[in-house]
Amino acid sequence: MTLSDAFLTQAQACAGLGSPFMGRLLNMLASDWPADTALANRCGEWTGDIGPSGASLPLRIAGGLHALVLNGDAPALRAVYPPATVTDARLREAVLDALAGHEAFMLNWIESAPQTNEVGRSAALIAAAHWIAARYRLPFVTSELGASAGLNLMWDRYAVSHADQRLGPADAALCLSPDWSGQMPVAMPVTVAERRGVDLNPLDVQDADQALRLFAYLWPDQPHRMNLTRAAIGALNGTVDKADAIDWLEPRLTSAPVGHIHLIYHTVAWQYFPTEAQARGTALIEAAGARATKTRPLAWLAMENDGDNAGAALTLRLWPEDRRISLGRADFHGRWIRWDA
Repeated sequence: MTLSDAFLTQAQACAGLGSPFMGRLLNMLASDWPADTALANRCGEWTGDIGPSGASLPLRIAGGLHALVLNGDAPALRAVYPPATVTDARLREAVLDALAGHEAFMLNWIESAPQTNEVGRSAALIAAAHWIAARYRLPFVTSELGASAGLNLMWDRYAVSHADQRLGPADAALCLSPDWSGQMPVAMPVTVAERRGVDLNPLDVQDADQALRLFAYLWPDQPHRMNLTRAAIGALNGTVDKADAIDWLEPRLTSAPVGHIHLIYHTVAWQYFPTEAQARGTALIEAAGARATKTRPLAWLAMENDGDNAGAALTLRLWPEDRRISLGRADFHGRWIRWDA
């Protein structure tokens, strides 16, 4: 895949996820990417998949540009970013000037993988937890794989609502309202006794530079995602360890006390684990499931891309009964949920 192809593929994906500005920006970069620059040369020598399923170079570049807007280093660029409405020519001029004038910043920025912590995905986590709680009326011990800044560790402090139905606490830090189809799970008392997450590169949102990286990957014409992220940061009270996810998970599979259900979950993270790590992780979880009992059950919840163009699959495995349940599908950013459990 060429860089131009990667820009076009990512542009289509972003437009499909409700960001016309990102679609416009990435399409423009596909046709007007500057050649014979240090940034172009670095991108040109990149090895491996540079598209959305790999290094995501287009998102890295777009994220770097947005970071320049957010940190105030490129006022001319900020003047053409949403909510401003400008011509294609003016947008192109400002973007190309920013790439040339801030090349050192961009070269440094793209060396790190995109960091997202999409709070909207907690809508699916909340629904699944209430569905599980109706079957196992036990407090949860939770383990999130690929937790980033840990914002989705706090799903029990959030609420999700649709029509006259609501799941979550009355004093929720934020309330999610996805387009919902299907019958919502019955509201149940939900208690998280202990929570922890893991990430190869966890973000500390109390650090200004790391918080900038998180906000830069929220798309400029979707301010609601920034508002949700700010609210989630205000409620953050969980730990994300820096480690390999499967190495970290192994001892936790034996640490949940009797009288608790251990919930392992990940949202659009498993697909980025190496194949051998996926195989090892599956084997470890299944072995733990074989040891599970009714007073110490195990749940494995996944919200992951399964190749279907309609969002992510919501799947659940439960032990000791070793059930595999399809809960439905969800938009990658949590804009909609098709619940069919």
